[in-house]
Amino acid sequence: MTAATLHPVKAEEEGMRLDRWCRQRFPGLTNAHLNKLLRTGQVRLDGARVKANARVAAGQEVRLPPLAFPTRPRDEPRPAAPLTANDRALLEGMVLYGDDDLLVLNKPAGLAVQGGTRTSRHIDGLLEAWASELGERPRLVHRLDRDTSGVLVVARRRHVASALGRLFATRQVEKDYWAIVQGVPRPREGKVDVPLLKQSGPKGERMRDASGQEGGQRSVTYYRTADQAGQAFAFLVLQPHTGRQHQLRAHMAHIGHPILGDNKYGGDRAVPAAIANRLHLHARRIVFPHPRTGKPVSVVAPLSDTMRATFDTLGFDPGKNSE
Repeated sequence: MTAATLHPVKAEEEGMRLDRWCRQRFPGLTNAHLNKLLRTGQVRLDGARVKANARVAAGQEVRLPPLAFPTRPRDEPRPAAPLTANDRALLEGMVLYGDDDLLVLNKPAGLAVQGGTRTSRHIDGLLEAWASELGERPRLVHRLDRDTSGVLVVARRRHVASALGRLFATRQVEKDYWAIVQGVPRPREGKVDVPLLKQSGPKGERMRDASGQEGGQRSVTYYRTADQAGQAFAFLVLQPHTGRQHQLRAHMAHIGHPILGDNKYGGDRAVPAAIANRLHLHARRIVFPHPRTGKPVSVVAPLSDTMRATFDTLGFDPGKNSE
């Protein structure tokens, strides 16, 4: 490349972040180099200076300067290694709902959604390997914490991922989580409206109350007590109105009722020996309009073995005022 060139955005690339679009088209382009090009205005979208998080639309043109690395633009992702038989069985066993556009999985607790430090096996990597069989790499639409089980929506097409992303962003998705917490909230149902701010500490990143501080993100959770075991534990139905990291965990700790087994927010203290000291948080149900047909998709994930065992130990009825 000896001069700046224009690259049209394809229909299936609609909604991608500009930095991701550039890296997919030009796999030799590093983040550092791309950020420098954006900062100096050498990369433009329809002639305008933009930031890395700008979203591209079909028909727009991305202007790129001469790129100093030995590679050709690529329109399709490189083939991934196929799934092993065990990983295929794992993924297929997770599927609660599937069609030509999307999948809804029942993620097990303990399996990360994405990679990170000391995390080599995760849902995103399994989906990348599955692309060789499905024809296109499925894409995550939202996230769950590693130790949270339950419904996870995956798009089978890039444009479907963009459409689903808009549904999540405009709060057209209903989500119910089941949690077992320490103690019984008073009142038995209510709203937690507490801004959150990320903080690093000896136990890693956690969210803290940012009331009255700059940088806090508004975070709202509705809760309802479905059952209780004396005054020691309660079974709650949680409905996040916003989608912040660790929101449900931080909000329950804020009202003095941390989720049982939560080692970041104090729920792992004084756990009876008969109960597994693991996070008791389950993404139970999700409801959203199908991005192509508009018809409602409603999917319920069965309880994990850990959650079900604790329900049995504490005498909770999963059907009691929970749906």
